[in-house]
Amino acid sequence: MRCLRKPPYWVSGVLGVAVLTALFAGRTVEADGSNLSSGATNDADALVERGRYVALASNCASCHTRRGGAPYAGGVKFETPVGTIYSSNITSSLENGIGKWTAEDLRRALHEGVAADGYRLFPAFPYTSFTQMTDEDVAALYAYMRTVAADEYRPPANDFLFKQRWAMTIWNALFFEPARFKPDPKQTPEWNRGAYLVGALGHCGACHTPRNTFMAEMPEQAYQGSSLREYVTADKVRDWAAVNLTSSADGLKTWSVDDLTKYLHTGFSLRGGAWGPMNDVVGNSTSKLTLEDARAMATYIKSLPLKIPPEGEATISPVTPEQAALGQTIYKDRCEKCHGASGRGGMFSGPPLAGNPTVQSADPDSLINAVLYGATPAEGMKLGAWETMKPYADVLSDTDIANVSNYVRGSWGNAAPPVDAARVAKQR
Repeated sequence: MRCLRKPPYWVSGVLGVAVLTALFAGRTVEADGSNLSSGATNDADALVERGRYVALASNCASCHTRRGGAPYAGGVKFETPVGTIYSSNITSSLENGIGKWTAEDLRRALHEGVAADGYRLFPAFPYTSFTQMTDEDVAALYAYMRTVAADEYRPPANDFLFKQRWAMTIWNALFFEPARFKPDPKQTPEWNRGAYLVGALGHCGACHTPRNTFMAEMPEQAYQGSSLREYVTADKVRDWAAVNLTSSADGLKTWSVDDLTKYLHTGFSLRGGAWGPMNDVVGNSTSKLTLEDARAMATYIKSLPLKIPPEGEATISPVTPEQAALGQTIYKDRCEKCHGASGRGGMFSGPPLAGNPTVQSADPDSLINAVLYGATPAEGMKLGAWETMKPYADVLSDTDIANVSNYVRGSWGNAAPPVDAARVAKQR
């Protein structure tokens, strides 16, 4: 997704900030559009600071900052079923970034999925979620992006199919409807704040909601878990399972609001620690939000409707006792010390595996990754008193890993489908 630009140039951007600053003079705006306070000492600074927070809540850095690159300079590589796409440079560079964009250009990109030059953006940029952003948050984000240092990095060209932007007119007609967030008057302010953070800014559904053949999110299965691919090196892609966020048995049933709040805010709770793709989310976004906002997100997530299997979906048989038994010895030798004979883990040992959404997911890829490559927290974050899980790729065979995975997926009330050695081999 390459964001091209059109006139007017930088001076129009500066004037845009001045107009926006005047428009919101004398008040600081909450992300749901309500007044937080009045009489800010410096309205321009307050607007920029608000925009910085919106950028954090929207996790812009994870998708627009490549490893070793300048902040927001783009070039993050995404693997999709129809090819490779690179994130755009959104610094204030006039030539390679969005330095020529006006406030209206940014609003249109976020709310309608249309770049400054009129090109249709691809939903790898989650405008399907950002369309819910309030005008106040868009204004603040624009003010902040004006302050991001220009970088002249030009991301690589996208694969062929990601140059066929005309097709997005059809896709949008079928799967996209612009709409601002509307608070639910029947819910609490905390719930509504969480709904806005999760659904609009945080765009959690982009990873946790299944997609159809045309890569559009399926709203009837919102937040019920999905599959994704991530580049872990320049050329190595791994498959992951984004867990079911509902409180169904294979989701967050055993998690409380307090558990989830702590996880989002610190990367660790007694139910689990952040690792894999969630390291970017927690490290770059949710851990930098206020505790109140983390709790609002948790409150909303815990209210999500339970997962209901799609009508006509084939039932997958869970691991049998015979399959589970094949991995019991390996578990006892390699895993029991930290996770316990009961699978419940412990405060000073390891996270629980009983009721664990990663363990119980119908898609075993994240569990396989944990066994193969270990689980480490985001940089600068700690897993409380737990040890970092060590990798077993050079210790256990594919069959061993499949067997021990089946043991934990079929024990202590877990009832996930079995894993075979071929699935493990794909992740090597």
